[in-house]
Amino acid sequence: MSRARIPRYHLRRAAATLLQSDRPVAPRGDDEIAAEVERNYRWNFTVNLLDGAFFWFGLSFISSSTIVPLFISKLTASPLLIGLVAVIASGSWYLPQLFTANFTERMPRKKPIVINLGFFLERLPMWGIVLSAVLATRSPALALLVFFVSYAWHGLGAGMIAPAWQELLARCFPVNRRGRFFGITMFIGAGTAAAGAAFSTWLLKTFPFSQNFVLTFTVAAIAITLSWVFLALTREPEQPAEGPHRSSRQFLAQLPTIVRRDHNFRRFLVARALLALGGLGTGFITVSAIYRWQIADSVVGIYTAVSLIGQTAGTLVFGFLADRFGHKLSLEIGALASALAFLVALLAPSPGWIFAVFFLLGITISALLVSGIMVNLEFCEPQRRPTYVGIANTTIGIASIVAPLLGAWLASFSYGWLFGVGAAANLAALIALHWWVKEPRWAAAIELSQAKDTP
Repeated sequence: MSRARIPRYHLRRAAATLLQSDRPVAPRGDDEIAAEVERNYRWNFTVNLLDGAFFWFGLSFISSSTIVPLFISKLTASPLLIGLVAVIASGSWYLPQLFTANFTERMPRKKPIVINLGFFLERLPMWGIVLSAVLATRSPALALLVFFVSYAWHGLGAGMIAPAWQELLARCFPVNRRGRFFGITMFIGAGTAAAGAAFSTWLLKTFPFSQNFVLTFTVAAIAITLSWVFLALTREPEQPAEGPHRSSRQFLAQLPTIVRRDHNFRRFLVARALLALGGLGTGFITVSAIYRWQIADSVVGIYTAVSLIGQTAGTLVFGFLADRFGHKLSLEIGALASALAFLVALLAPSPGWIFAVFFLLGITISALLVSGIMVNLEFCEPQRRPTYVGIANTTIGIASIVAPLLGAWLASFSYGWLFGVGAAANLAALIALHWWVKEPRWAAAIELSQAKDTP
């Protein structure tokens, strides 16, 4: 072996050890896998619920729609940088998923990707956000740089492991119980996040800048690190990788064919892109309220709490609703709530109306959390789930990047135009979802029945 190949060899061995791809997985039948899923159901439900509870508690302290825009507004008045928060918050999670889907499909174990890679890619950068708050008073420009690098690192890292995380959940929870798992988990998570929002309100009000943000971001980093500990306790029902090995070029070359042939999936992509574009003004609602009515910093924390109340109620309802009626209905309700939120923001005569805006946005967030993630798993057979997840979420990611940039441009002219366009985009998404897209769970069952009846 040449000296030039030695480092590459050791890197491959280290990666194989990290991802446990050097350990073979014995083939098993569907009944045996289903029995293991049932045997570990309560355990996996509990540890993943605790993961969600701590994660959403921590995330409430770095809310992309309230606390983070407030932090950035303390360092700069640039609408573009405030809009960049929303770009990173949504686009960074969605965009990378297509590019890691092929790699995820080839791995027989998904948990090592989520846990071993996820610690460095998703959890560790949270402490860089804490550092940005430490630097805020003495060097605002450096604080902005450190914040955006850490925030993007966290978001992109989460997006890179997201196909593996979603496939891990699909393996651990049967299709007719995924909704209630997500609903109950997000219900508990939103409840803890509401408590976190109350605590963050107290921190922002009690301590001076930038000490208040140092404490707020530190709580976020600790909670999100603890959530990783519980996620690491998941018991994955290991399954051999299926399907032929494809290079990245071969994988990408087949994607247009998938979208062209699967008409319902293609229509869904258009509807979801419209729904993502409908969020173009989310990051500016707080800034608009500050500009119009000079609200206090402490009120921003209350906005977060109200949003979480809507999210808490929505997640529980949407979880059970999705198990019974499918995920499309939940997304339709979410689109309607978002359209109403922007209409209220457009017409609000006083700051009290903004509480209703954030409550409705909480409803929308809950629909996207429960059904926006899980619905992607139902358009195809199990072995192709990471590919479909990657296509759907990267498409949404592109729209999510365009949306806040368009929002920042509209905000530079008028918040009225911004909120009006947001309401129109959400109404268009509602129409497309309701009258154009078929519920994939029932559509797949009909196609399977027709295939069996065909001689």
